[in-house]
Amino acid sequence: MLKSISFDAKMIKRYDTSGPRYTSYPTAPAFTEQFTAKNYIRHTKRSNSDLIPAPLSLYFHIPFCDTVCFYCACNKIATKDYSRAEIYLKYLYKDIEMQAALYDADRYVEQLHFGGGTPTFLSTAQIAALMNKIRQHFNLLSKDEGDYSIEIDPRSVDENTITALCDIGFNRFSLGVQDINDQVQKAVNRIQPIEQTQAIISACRKNNVRSLSIDLMYGLPFQNVDSFTETLNKVIEMSPDRLSVFNYAHLPNRFKPQRRINANNLPSSKDKLAILALCINKLIQAGYVHIGMDHFAKPNDELAIAQSKGLLHRNFQGYTTHANCDLVAMGVSAISSVAACYSQNTKDINKYYAAIDKGELAVEKGLSLDDDDLIRRRIIQQLSCHFRLDFELFETSYGFCFTDVFAREIEMLQLMMDDQLLYINTDSIIVTDAGRFLIRNICMVFDIALRKKDVKERFSKVI
Repeated sequence: MLKSISFDAKMIKRYDTSGPRYTSYPTAPAFTEQFTAKNYIRHTKRSNSDLIPAPLSLYFHIPFCDTVCFYCACNKIATKDYSRAEIYLKYLYKDIEMQAALYDADRYVEQLHFGGGTPTFLSTAQIAALMNKIRQHFNLLSKDEGDYSIEIDPRSVDENTITALCDIGFNRFSLGVQDINDQVQKAVNRIQPIEQTQAIISACRKNNVRSLSIDLMYGLPFQNVDSFTETLNKVIEMSPDRLSVFNYAHLPNRFKPQRRINANNLPSSKDKLAILALCINKLIQAGYVHIGMDHFAKPNDELAIAQSKGLLHRNFQGYTTHANCDLVAMGVSAISSVAACYSQNTKDINKYYAAIDKGELAVEKGLSLDDDDLIRRRIIQQLSCHFRLDFELFETSYGFCFTDVFAREIEMLQLMMDDQLLYINTDSIIVTDAGRFLIRNICMVFDIALRKKDVKERFSKVI
């Protein structure tokens, strides 16, 4: 278990390139418009035909926010017109009906997640109606059995809302915080007093939620080691079960709201690295386990337990314990992962509505994975989730000599081995503590899709 970390600034500079977070492999830039709804439907039939069909994981994208956070790179629609939610729900209901019809009715839903945007842009009555619609068409478990989560903006809810959401069936809550500093909050247009966040966390605790997660972000304007120390102290005091500490990627050419952030106010690369080291060491000292990439969890959390047992998985929702599920995603821009394919709905809400009006799934692009994709996906899963790759696992499963088939990749890893980011033995690759924080770089070596086409500009910096 990782005890602490210090960074070699010169080495980090060598590796601080842009790269994927590997919530999928191949990653979204490899998706193609040649993949259509018909392709997706063929994969759903293949999924149902398995001897024991996998349980389902459902994702619902709620794109609306009533104010825009300047750092945000999500697919969202900023609006004060709450009537737009009612229109969207009518189309989402039809999406649910069409998707549910593709899957055997006895396939239970092990995991469910409402993401955004801001899911709590919807009223509790609308959320309840949506959950009822889902129950009508999918085989949901009880609240105690299922892993059912929702993203919360503490500014949009109160204690009564949390109680209502628990009654509706949610048992996991993810809260956006980013930073508690007033100057930082003003610079990114997210004014959220700490008392507001504390009140919502208290409400979650009163309702005995199964898991509580907080999102933080480093690299925002006016952040420094001293200010972020205060943020971390307050957050550790609130004692969430999980923490996600994301790197802010300043890409104003791609994301218009970021143009309202003054780049001159962003911390330097040196300061940003110092903030990251601060986060890692303070959270570890507070008893959290570094799960990987941006995630931390308490030792008794299901993520930490799954990792210790070699059962952790990574998908479009980040780290998860539900490796065996087919992920069915609904709503604008949502991405599904079913039976060796990825499919993404259109990001344009008007195109989404037009497809649904025609009685069609709103799939705009996707990808069918071949055998090489599946093998490389498994490699990247092992590295990003467990920081170890045992060659025998692949030799037994696929009948080839790993070091022969991936001789080029082994050679490419030599520099990283020289920098003590990993060790290559006769039977395995083992990532060191220092290498854990450059795991995206290590995974990129096995990403042949990335080598085939230069898409690095589509990704954030790894540090």
